[in-house]
Amino acid sequence: MAKAPKISFSQLKPSLAGTVIILADENLGLGATAKRALAPAGQLLSRAAKSEGFKGKLGKSLDLIAPAELSAGRLIVLGLGKLKDLKPTEWIKLGGKAMAKVSSSAKKVTVLLELPQGSVSADAAAEFALGMRLRAYKFDRYKTKKKNDDAENGDISADISIAVSDPAAVRKAWASREAIAEGVVLARDLVNEPANVLYPAEFAKRASALKKLGVGIDVLDVKAMTKLGMGALLGVGQGSSHDSRLVVMRWNGGKKGAAPVAIVGKGVCFDTGGISIKPAGGMEDMKGDMGGAACVVGLMHTLAARKAKVNAIGVIGAVENMPDGNAQRPGDIVKSMSGQTIEIINTDAEGRLVLSDALWYTKERFKPKFMVNLATLTGAIIVALGQEYAGMFSNNDKLSEHLTEAGQATGERVWRMPLGPEYDKQIDSKFADMRNTGANRNAGAITAAQFLQRFVGDTPWAHLDVAGTAMGVPSSDFNTSWGPGWGVRLLNHWIKDHHED
Repeated sequence: MAKAPKISFSQLKPSLAGTVIILADENLGLGATAKRALAPAGQLLSRAAKSEGFKGKLGKSLDLIAPAELSAGRLIVLGLGKLKDLKPTEWIKLGGKAMAKVSSSAKKVTVLLELPQGSVSADAAAEFALGMRLRAYKFDRYKTKKKNDDAENGDISADISIAVSDPAAVRKAWASREAIAEGVVLARDLVNEPANVLYPAEFAKRASALKKLGVGIDVLDVKAMTKLGMGALLGVGQGSSHDSRLVVMRWNGGKKGAAPVAIVGKGVCFDTGGISIKPAGGMEDMKGDMGGAACVVGLMHTLAARKAKVNAIGVIGAVENMPDGNAQRPGDIVKSMSGQTIEIINTDAEGRLVLSDALWYTKERFKPKFMVNLATLTGAIIVALGQEYAGMFSNNDKLSEHLTEAGQATGERVWRMPLGPEYDKQIDSKFADMRNTGANRNAGAITAAQFLQRFVGDTPWAHLDVAGTAMGVPSSDFNTSWGPGWGVRLLNHWIKDHHED
């Protein structure tokens, strides 16, 4: 597994050594420390910038190797653009861009993190460090031969010192971001793992490792779920040689007895489609069909690691959808824990079956004040929104507003989609209380959400369809991983802003 770079914070000093990263605005304006550090080089920066056409635009960089009259082996100038237009959400991206320029051969990296007009805030500096940490992530544990020629391929083993005006304040701000980084990395690892390694029992084992952070863990096996009547969830996994699991994670950081916030995740460790088998092309990506559950585990790690002052419940339904002789068939009717019956029309619409029992169980056992589920549920949401937004369906306007705000603040954006009784007729069944798919392909993401709504009662609830955001995403400034760990930062921000004591 790729090593995480060591990041520390130090006082601003004009001395230069190793690889040095400085910031410049659109007028090539530098902070006071960078000016003093570059003074021996005279007009080096302006000449190099003119030669390379570098104008300090946001996110652009100028790279000088062994600059004359400076002791630094490499000088990287990172553009800030117009300072009045610099948004808080840009700092994590800038950190990612800075890390992308660091060579795997670098031993020492110093970032002079200051603005032309003065200090960078503690929160901005911590976000910059978070961007560096997340950009450094690589999932390469199964590669027996590794390239070490650049930041994309080699491990970044350098000591990274981010020099700021108030290191103590930044360290305090970084403490929570470090917990976020750990949660995102954990979620990425889970999504990236192959299904022959991460099957339901192994998934439960890895989630159970959160005990070391003080998270209470309950793992329900097939016998326990059968006793509870979870026929919908168990039906999905009955064709697999790997038994299903339901994992419950409890973080009690809030007031004793206060109703918790509950997060529920779809954890289909591999989805062949079952008897309604998927086409072969791209089926390997279905190892990521547990992206929602991966987020839940990563989030619970983050909450515990930063000792969040909230009572939180994380629940994941871990199953494998396989087509053996014991697999459920189209036309089968299963009984969910709620007592409602479901006619199976398509065994590839399995995630909603898993969630129906997981949601009902969570609602009945924990009586949460809010409940959010995440699931790589439908291809239809990708048709509607692409990979820029997750689809959000909710029975509560305030919850929707808060999640939207958290999405804007973190860049993990959600877009609210409709729910309404008009869609119910598409999942009405002649033989059971409901069908597990709509009568046709129309509004596929909506009918799936409409199905889930039948298992949440009056609990304020939001369903996030993360099929387009939890796996196979385009690279960003701070993520080059197939599994991005999407949702950890979003939900952590939502909880921090609205649910901590």
